[in-house]
Amino acid sequence: MTCAMVMYVCLGTPAGYVSARIYKSFGGEKWKSNIILTATLVPGVVFCLFFMMNLIFWAKDSSAAVPFSTLLALVSLWVCVSMPLTFIGSFFGFRKRAIEHPVRTNQIPRQIPEQSVYTQALPGVIMGGVLPFGCIFIQLYFILSSIWSSQTYYMFGFLFLVFLILVITCSETTILLCYFHLCAEDYHWWWRSFITSGFTSIYLFVYCIHYFETRLNLGDASSVFLYFGYTLIMVFLFFIMTGCIGFFATFYFVRKIYSVVKVD
Repeated sequence: MTCAMVMYVCLGTPAGYVSARIYKSFGGEKWKSNIILTATLVPGVVFCLFFMMNLIFWAKDSSAAVPFSTLLALVSLWVCVSMPLTFIGSFFGFRKRAIEHPVRTNQIPRQIPEQSVYTQALPGVIMGGVLPFGCIFIQLYFILSSIWSSQTYYMFGFLFLVFLILVITCSETTILLCYFHLCAEDYHWWWRSFITSGFTSIYLFVYCIHYFETRLNLGDASSVFLYFGYTLIMVFLFFIMTGCIGFFATFYFVRKIYSVVKVD
């Protein structure tokens, strides 16, 4: 956990830089909101959930409760180190020239024709999360057992292989659905690509509920709250990760296919 915290704090500069470059390439004008959200959204959500669960530990006088001084240290790392590094990265990102697209887009948006069932937004998002989840659900049982059932997890090499398969599956599934949407003249691919692969986290949450119902016996209400609190943190971070994988893969794919289009 300490290593993860230090890595996240130190990677604020690359996060701000990439966020600024991508936002500028899409013609975004609210650059201040982009910088603030980059610096505060993910750590803010995680910290709020963690703080709420830590209140329960304090109320129960548990030895697992994080001291208030440690929480202040975490907030200081976030405010005094991570946020300034993110601002610095965003500053250099916005100073760079915007990423040039292979073709120009029309100023007047074209009317999108009526879509079939499988090219509409909701069915495509639901279908897009099935295959990535199918790659990881076996490992999920062992991971959840090691966290909540005091079992030892030792298959880290196999877990890394599963992670690579997850990255490839998220990328290919989102690209395939994006291609179907573009063939159907639906050009709204950016947020859809993010949500399509990110929807894998919804299946992850459903599986965590199934694991809770079948494998755990937590009679205390506070224990149930803690389980779902940590589950929400895991699901949220998994949503951000898989969504970014799908978006960047689709972004590369769209740039690649339009770079070979001959425009008269």
